[in-house]
Amino acid sequence: MAQSAAFDAGAVTDAVAEAIEKIKSASTVEELKAIKSEYAGAESVMTQASRVIGSLPAEEKKSAGQLMGKLRADFGRALGLKEAQVKAEEEARQLAEETVDMTLPVNRKPLGARHPLPKLMEDIEDLFISMGWQISTGPEIESEWYDFDALNFGPDHPARQMQDTFYVKGNQAKDAAGFVGSNMVLRTQTSSDQVRALLTRGVPLYIASPGRVFRTDELDATHTPVFHQCEALAVDKGLTMGDLKGVLDKLAVTMFGPEAKSRLRPSYFPFTEPSAELDLWFPDKKGGPGWIEWGGCGMVNPNVLRSAGLDPEVYTGFAFGVGMERTLLLRHDINDMHDLVEGDVRFSKQFVMGE
Repeated sequence: MAQSAAFDAGAVTDAVAEAIEKIKSASTVEELKAIKSEYAGAESVMTQASRVIGSLPAEEKKSAGQLMGKLRADFGRALGLKEAQVKAEEEARQLAEETVDMTLPVNRKPLGARHPLPKLMEDIEDLFISMGWQISTGPEIESEWYDFDALNFGPDHPARQMQDTFYVKGNQAKDAAGFVGSNMVLRTQTSSDQVRALLTRGVPLYIASPGRVFRTDELDATHTPVFHQCEALAVDKGLTMGDLKGVLDKLAVTMFGPEAKSRLRPSYFPFTEPSAELDLWFPDKKGGPGWIEWGGCGMVNPNVLRSAGLDPEVYTGFAFGVGMERTLLLRHDINDMHDLVEGDVRFSKQFVMGE
C-alpha cells in the first residue's frame, strides 16, 4: 500500500504494539490511565496519524482509515480487558483486607473508663501510707464546731457566712464523736477532721484526709461548688517548719516529677501560726518553668491544739492542704474545670493506660 510521507503506517503500528505490551504488564488502574494518555491522548501518535488522514489523497484515505480503525480497536480491546482484570483484582484484594471473621467473640457493650480524679487521690494516699501516716476520712455533713470553732474561726469570720457555706437544715445534731453542734454544715474543708482525729486517735498523730468538700462557688473554668482536697496533719513533740517543708517537697516530687519543689510565702490562716502560701515550682508551666500557687500550710495554731485538749507547750504540729482538681489540672495541662465534671467518657479514656 502506497503511503503518504505524512502518514507513517509503520510508526503508528509499532506504537500500538508497544502500547499493548505495556498494557499486558500493567498492574494498577493508574498505570492503565497513564498508558491511555500516552498512546491515545491528544498529542499521541495515533491521534496525530488520524488527523493526517483527512489531508491524504482519496486513493490513500480508505486504506489509512482501515488501518487506524484496526489499530484503535486492538488498543481499545487490550485496554478494556486489562482494566476489567485489574479492577477485579483490586476489589478482591480490598474485600480480603476488610474481611470480618463473624465467628470471633466481640465486646458488644462499650466500656467506660475510670475518672482520673479518684486515681490521683489514691496516688496521694499511697504516698502518705508509704511514709507511715494514716488515712482519715471524716463525715461530709459536719458540725459547725469541727468545721470552724475548733479550727480557730471566729464567730464573725467571713467563711462562716451563707454565701460561702452550705448550712444543713436542723440543729443540735450529734456527730460520731458525741459532740452536739449548734449547726450542721456541708464541710468546707477536710481540715474539719483534724480535731476529731486528735480527740479519737490521740498523739502522736500523722494523718492525711482526702475527700470531697463543698462551697457556694459558681462553676466556671477554675471553680466548682463541689471539689476535693487533701489536708494533712502531723502533731508530735518537736515538729518544726523544716519537717513541714520536707514533706511538701516529697509531695511535689511525687505529683509532678523530680524537678518539682515547694516554696513558702508568709500568709494567714486561722488554724495555723505561722501560716504560709504553698507555691509549686512547675517545670511544664506555660511560657516556661515558674512558680504556681498550690495550697496553704503552716504550724498548727496553739488554739487548735487546746481545742483537742493538748498542751501547746508540749506538742507542736504542722498542717497543709492542696486541691485535688487543681493538682490534676496542672499535671495534665487541663484548662477547663468543666472537663472534670461533665461526665464525658472521652475525657476519662485519655487517662487509660495503653490507649
